Amino acid sequence: MAGDKKRARSGAWRIPENNMMLVALAGGSVGIYLGLRLFRHKTRHFKFAFIVPVILSVQIVAALWLIWKQVSA
Repeated sequence: MAGDKKRARSGAWRIPENNMMLVALAGGSVGIYLGLRLFRHKTRHFKFAFIVPVILSVQIVAALWLIWKQVSA
């Protein structure tokens, strides 16, 4: 997010939004979400303001479920 914001300010080539969403889906939702908040970048885009927190929530629930299954086994 920091790199894309820097590129946005300088008018350089940007990182495609779909690539950022793929990173979030692949487990990078924590980093994408923190980047949204820390750098205040893409916070008005629906994809990032709504879908990234949903992906993050699903990944947290899945991780907790996996941990619970491992502990109870």
